Amino acid sequence: MNKADILRKAQSDEGMTVAEIKAYQMMVDKKPQVYGKWGTLRKQYLEEKGIDWTIANLPEYLHGIDRQAERLYETMYAKLSASEQYKKTGKFLKDLQIETEIKHRIEEEILNELIYV
Repeated sequence: MNKADILRKAQSDEGMTVAEIKAYQMMVDKKPQVYGKWGTLRKQYLEEKGIDWTIANLPEYLHGIDRQAERLYETMYAKLSASEQYKKTGKFLKDLQIETEIKHRIEEEILNELIYV
């Protein structure tokens, strides 16, 4: 296929083969995207699996992963910090240990639910 046909297909959302998608990606100028921690981790995971190029609107998808992870973090933090198990004691080192445990528990959940699926 020539460049004009590939560009026409991409602009009209017509079905494209893998070879056409790769050729299109080589033709267009890539804009550098900056993602947060979770979007970057998801992108790395997808690249390892070799499927990142098949996702339409990859930048929007990865920014969405960042937003979902933030919402999940905030929700879980509020829930866990209100539980009896994670109540503050007033002792600095014990409270720091509790905060660290909450953070690790939430991050593990985000990895399992959003990143490595």
